[in-house]
Amino acid sequence: MQPIDLLIQAQWVIPIEPEGVCLSHHAVAVDKGRILDVLPRDEAARRYAAAEAVDLPDHVVLPGFVNAHCHAAMTLLRGIADDLPLMRWLKEAIWPLETRHVSHAFVRDGTLLAAHEMLLGGITTCNDMYFFPEAAAEAFDMAGMRAALGMVVIDFPTAYASDVDDYFRKNLAVRDAWQGHPRLSFTLAPHAPYTVSDPTLLRAASLAAELDLPFHIHVHETIDEIRDGVTATGRRPLDRLAALELLGPNFLAVHAVHLEPGEIRALADYGCSVAHCPTSNMKLASGIAPVPALLAAGVNVALGTDGAASNNRLDLFHEMRHAGLLAKVSTLDASALPAHQLLRMATLNGARALGMDNHIGSLLPGKAADLVAVSLAAPELRPCFDPAAHVIHVAGREHVSHVWVDGVAQVAAGRMLRACNSDLFRIASLWQNKFGID
Repeated sequence: MQPIDLLIQAQWVIPIEPEGVCLSHHAVAVDKGRILDVLPRDEAARRYAAAEAVDLPDHVVLPGFVNAHCHAAMTLLRGIADDLPLMRWLKEAIWPLETRHVSHAFVRDGTLLAAHEMLLGGITTCNDMYFFPEAAAEAFDMAGMRAALGMVVIDFPTAYASDVDDYFRKNLAVRDAWQGHPRLSFTLAPHAPYTVSDPTLLRAASLAAELDLPFHIHVHETIDEIRDGVTATGRRPLDRLAALELLGPNFLAVHAVHLEPGEIRALADYGCSVAHCPTSNMKLASGIAPVPALLAAGVNVALGTDGAASNNRLDLFHEMRHAGLLAKVSTLDASALPAHQLLRMATLNGARALGMDNHIGSLLPGKAADLVAVSLAAPELRPCFDPAAHVIHVAGREHVSHVWVDGVAQVAAGRMLRACNSDLFRIASLWQNKFGID
């Protein structure tokens, strides 16, 4: 028998690749942080001698979820300005609070709180976009989570940087300091067309190409954004970005709610990805993204939570279900976005958007052992005829029992193994008191 580090035996395994498959009574063999094999349980018992065996008799095991767009540190602003549209939410509440309070400590603490929430909900990888990425790196590293850290650029000064040159200088210094970390990578993340000028966009795109990094930007989130963009530049924002030759396989369009048919074709033709954030889009009354049309055109669509300040959860179970239901009701097609497609959006499509699909996102041998187990044992989850559909439409993050990142357990029996709840409560209370908001 071959000695290995870990053998996970489950009632069901959904490997994502091959697509649409749900394996019954299977096991996942893990060694040295990587998936070695996915095979029937009986065969696994004969072939492998595991240092640790985890038996999950009522569970479905999947790849860890990939949150394709998040502002993790904004977890400290959860619920602080509800029931406002995007620009009022930003201008009247979020930007003033950020001006007064955002710092290295704010980002480290908020990101740590977010990482705890995400891991408990089966999210093993986060594509983050926020200031002080060095602080976010510290928090994700401490939590044992995988993350792509956005090197944010905006044309106006913030607590993080005084001007465009300062943003680039500080971001590159952070990347240099953390380069080579096994779980942390970087993206170029200019905030949005309405906050970033053409010269800055071109500079960011050039750097992304030079360093072979994803280009991560909000675009076409609201009708007002598009109208204001046309007034200011004579072009719709996505057309402006295309004219600057920014579109390509490394381009990740966040939200992409309001798209004309030609824009959908352009995203497909250039091999772009979209980070669909359905809950945030609903909460801010931004609209419903044309996800079925994007997928039909061949656009890679992933799922993101956006920040907890505009969602207010970092919960990909919610995003999968909301994405599916919105697609069905907006197209009047009950077959739109079936369960396996939604699971792929929450895993492999997110990995592909970040250039990580050769490393994570499915349970192919050789990939990193980023795994989530969802228990379907509770009475409210019975009976179960289709485990994939159950994960989307019945289960929630409260049913996540185990999470592994690089084969290392981060959650077991529904409890975090690294973080202490009392420490997290203290962090949240500290910042709530600083804001002066009860």
